[in-house]
Order: sequence, then structure tokens, then C-alpha cells
Amino acid sequence: MRAWVIRATGSLDRIELTDLPPAAATPGPGDVRVGIRAAALNHLDLHVVQGLPLEYRFPHILGADGAGVVEAVGRDVAALRPGDRVMLNPGIADYSCEYCRAGEHSLCLNYRLLGEHVPGTLTESVVVPAQNVAVIPTLVPPLGWAEAAAFSLVTLTAWRMLVTRAQVRAGETVLIWGIGGGVALAALRIAKLRGAKVIVTSSSDAKLQAAKRLGADVTLNHTTQKISQEVRALTNKRGADVVVDSVGEATWDESLRALARGGRVVSCGATTGPKVGIDLRRLFWYQWSILGSTMGNDAEYREIVRRLGTGELRPLVDRVYPFGEARAAFERLARGEQLGKIVIQVAE
Repeated sequence: MRAWVIRATGSLDRIELTDLPPAAATPGPGDVRVGIRAAALNHLDLHVVQGLPLEYRFPHILGADGAGVVEAVGRDVAALRPGDRVMLNPGIADYSCEYCRAGEHSLCLNYRLLGEHVPGTLTESVVVPAQNVAVIPTLVPPLGWAEAAAFSLVTLTAWRMLVTRAQVRAGETVLIWGIGGGVALAALRIAKLRGAKVIVTSSSDAKLQAAKRLGADVTLNHTTQKISQEVRALTNKRGADVVVDSVGEATWDESLRALARGGRVVSCGATTGPKVGIDLRRLFWYQWSILGSTMGNDAEYREIVRRLGTGELRPLVDRVYPFGEARAAFERLARGEQLGKIVIQVAE
């Protein structure tokens, strides 16, 4: 079985294509084996290559997102059958701890992500729990493998951030940093579905023009404009009700300066660094809410799949690379050139 792996952490030259023993021919009772047709990259994959505080088991197969065809099902699986076209929810819970029993699977005490804690999707087949598999909805035009692979992680992340955690309401102003990445683009679409006014930022004027076509109300270049000043000017000095910040250290202070009284900052990442500061007096005086968010629960995943089926949450694919050129795909992601999701075609 061919797979893109790392045998040690470090730079992108650690990524290699190798042959590994095949996935289990007979899945466990509640599991499904999926033949991968396409896998999509996330910033998480870069962090895994560079090194995270994990107990890696090398060689480690990369990739969190994937879509493909069901090859085999365990004896207790009734809702899926061989031949089904499916996509994967990368967040694997144990479905038994107190948080899982309460329906909060992304808070599971044993929560794991494909490609991070367990072998990932940049390979020919994977075995996952049946709860993590969803049949690809029928759309017109049909959803291709690349789009299906690009959907799950970023859309689930953005849905939980905006709908469950920040509870964005119609008429509110939402500021989204770094448009172009998958989470930011999904957040733009979801915020507009909720009836919000959306301000987005980028260092690329081309990405900002594209975001305008995708529905952004206001676009700001954060290399030439002071974002907090612009947001306050646009809102009659009030500020944004919600700030979506997955950037971290580089944007944190500006996120708070742009925030309205009673506003909410919601974060799902720290691509520029994890250490930020805050003046607690401003926190309590302005009654801000600072919200963390990771992936989502099973009900949220089923809802975004349903919304995908209505055409509301169709993902944007930046570029598709052949399986043998996966390292080039990682390099494009590392340079931040993408507008949408970078996808690797694993098989026809």
C-alpha cells in the first residue's frame, strides 16, 4: 500500500512516498475500510510534519481529510455498504466517555484526528469507525472526489466556531482573518448564511477580490491597512460583534482592538504562534467572550453534510495534485498561495 509518510519531524523534505502493509482486510465490528480517491491538505498537516507534542509512531501516514469508496464494513455496520461513495470526518472519538454521552464528541477524553494522532488519509485505504463516514450527497453538478475530500475538516470547524460557539446572528458584523484558507472561506459562507455582514482580510489583493465575488461585504489588506481602525470606522466606532481568528500571535491584539463591547473572539488555531496576552481590565470592562473551538460533534457533522446536499456549503478547491506530487502540494500550502483547499488525487 503506497502512502506519504514521515519517519521523523522537521522540514518538508522529511515527507516521502513509501510502501506499507495494507489496511486490515476485515474491519472491526463497528469499522469501515475506505479506498481513498482524494485527500485534502490542512495547516494541521504542516504542523504534524514540523513536530507536535505527540507520541509519533513512525512511519506516520499524513493527511486528515479524505473521500473514497467503501471497500468493506464490519459486522455491526448497517448504514453503509461496499461501493458507497463517502467522505470522512477526521475527528475520532471513543463514543463512550462522559462528553461523548452528552453529544460533545470533540471534547472526548480520547479524541484523535486522522493524520495527527492516528494514521491519515494520504494512502490507498484507511479503516475508521462507521460514525466517521458520511455518504456523499447527490448534487447538480455532481460533487467530485476533490470537493468531497476538501469538505469535512474546515467546514465542521467553521460551523462549530460560528454557529455553536459564537452563535452569530443576523445583522451582526463578523471579522475573518486570512481569507483564502479553507476555514476562513467556510466561515465566510456560514456567516453569510446566518445573515451577518462580513469583513475579511488578506495580504493578497487577488484573494480579496475573489472573496468579494464569494460574498464578502468588505475586504481589507492587513499589510497596508490598520484592521482595527478600519473595522471601527466601518461600524461607526462600534467594532465587530465576532472576530474569527485562527492566526494567533500576529493578529491577536488587533482582534481585540477591533472587538465591540460584549463581542466574541473565537479561535481554532495559532498558525503564527500560540502565546498571546490580554489586559484583564479590558476583558471584564467590555464583557468580551474569548471562545476556543475544535472540530465539532456528530450532530454538527450531519448538519453540515445536509447543508452540503442543499448546495449551501459546497467547498472551494484551489488545486489538485497527482499522488506522486504530494510534496509540491505541501509546499504550496506552506507558501500560503492557495485560495481554497489543496487536494491530492490518490486514485482514479
